[in-house]
Amino acid sequence: MSVDRQKPVKSGYAAKTPASEIVKGVDLAGKNAIVTGGYSGIGLETVRALAGAGANVIVPARSLDKAKEALKTVKGRISAGAMDLGDLASVRRFADDVLRAGAPLHILINNAGVMACPETRIGSGWEAQFATNHLGHFALTVALAPLLEKANGARVVSLSSVAHKRSPILWDDIHFRKTPYEKWTAYGQAKTANSLFALGLDARMKDRGVRAFAVHPGGIMTPLQRHLTQEEMIAAGWLDKDGKIGAAVAAMFKTAEEGASTSVWCAVSTQLDGRGGVYCEDVDIAAVMTDASPRYSHVAPHAVDEEAALRLWKVSEQMLAAA
Repeated sequence: MSVDRQKPVKSGYAAKTPASEIVKGVDLAGKNAIVTGGYSGIGLETVRALAGAGANVIVPARSLDKAKEALKTVKGRISAGAMDLGDLASVRRFADDVLRAGAPLHILINNAGVMACPETRIGSGWEAQFATNHLGHFALTVALAPLLEKANGARVVSLSSVAHKRSPILWDDIHFRKTPYEKWTAYGQAKTANSLFALGLDARMKDRGVRAFAVHPGGIMTPLQRHLTQEEMIAAGWLDKDGKIGAAVAAMFKTAEEGASTSVWCAVSTQLDGRGGVYCEDVDIAAVMTDASPRYSHVAPHAVDEEAALRLWKVSEQMLAAA
């Protein structure tokens, strides 16, 4: 069972270890990486760490101008390409361009996403959070599979969140066509999907040298919160009544560079050689949630369930085939 793999390895890193520390002594020269959403927040810091270690990094972006401007702050071999995860034709065009170039893909970090947005329909009437966070990345990864295999030792990192605890996959109504839309339930479902996708991908591709990991980056103030009002963040306890981050929250929250560290660790660490299909947090493999688990830690069994991962893969293929 996949839950049995959820055993911390005692990596030696701390929850707030910066990503730059993870790549110390790591040589990624000649390695190729793609980081979706790699031009803001933890994505930008992920690119900074990988490029700083010598990797060639491609950043797909919905806004090329915005991406190019942000990436000016990063040293290394970096390029940007047009791609909108909410538009499958755009995803396919980007993937086709990368495939034509033919270079092996050693690292794919599916980092981009949307959170708690108003009800939005994209594609074939799909709910936008599930479609963008999961289906767009599913389509991209499957399309790039030949280049991942070509790397003879690739890693795929799927950004999940502790918010996965809010909801398993709503198999009878994934796109909220029968039930009222609730943005946090939708986000939780999408983050569960991100975790299950890593599990399913690892099962399919580990024999071809591709390992996959799900990551909870931690609590971080980034542009991901753009759909939330100040009142909502106060209600969530992230801000105090004056709209400022309180001392307790500040002690728990990470900087963007600290938030990038678990993604980078999953992408490059030899401590994970021979492993895969696991959910990670705080630069280690996460334990499975129990009644005694902290609210913001550990992974719910429904997000590391092998049968659910298989079912989600089949459902995702069917959705894309019908699009």
